[in-house]
Amino acid sequence: MTARVVVAIVGFLWVAWALPTNRSPQSVAFQAVDRVQVYGTYYPTGDRTRPVVLLFHQSESNRGEYAQIAPRLVELGFNALAIDQRVGGSMWGMRNQTYERLRRIAGYEETLRDLEAALNWVTQSGHTGAVLVWGSSYSSALVFLLVAQHPKIAGILSFSPWEYLWGEDTVRQAAAKVQVPVFITSAKDEAEQARVIFQAVASPNKIQFVPRHDGRHGSPALDGEDREEYWQAVRAFLTQFN
Repeated sequence: MTARVVVAIVGFLWVAWALPTNRSPQSVAFQAVDRVQVYGTYYPTGDRTRPVVLLFHQSESNRGEYAQIAPRLVELGFNALAIDQRVGGSMWGMRNQTYERLRRIAGYEETLRDLEAALNWVTQSGHTGAVLVWGSSYSSALVFLLVAQHPKIAGILSFSPWEYLWGEDTVRQAAAKVQVPVFITSAKDEAEQARVIFQAVASPNKIQFVPRHDGRHGSPALDGEDREEYWQAVRAFLTQFN
């Protein structure tokens, strides 16, 4: 084998390695109904017939909350879309592009438009698999409103839900309309307030997972000290969608 051939082969292998695969995370952007630009990261399995999980973060946060979580969902056979909502901030070493572009303070309720925009993006992108929604802290409340308004959503994962929105029982009223499978969890000291939402859920297919140890608030529980305990419960819930 000549040196020129060796160089050509090495060059080809380097290019093949450097090119993004259809499983590489992709930056996406789309508009909410009020024309707010929403930014996100899409984590594909390479198969748009597979289920999709829409990942929504907590206050002062951004899609970086799911930088370690989304790839594990892909390994489990789920496409994933994590977005920057208009209520958020700079955590995880990342900036929230949606919040920064908005240039004003928004309320939690407005963020529902961002969640709906993510749902529309999945539909318009040609995905045919089941769609699940995953909320963290304030967005763990919003996902119940989203599903109450869009009952074709296949399931909910809610991390540290409570009545974060307007009214004393807004979330519970929405939960009472939810007929799809629901997974609820939280830190251990939040279990009682999460149980209030859990009890309001109409679906008979519902689970509340309480960690043995302290746990952690919101989705970061899956990156915390007790992460494998949480992941075991999440995986068990997700098997019904595979």
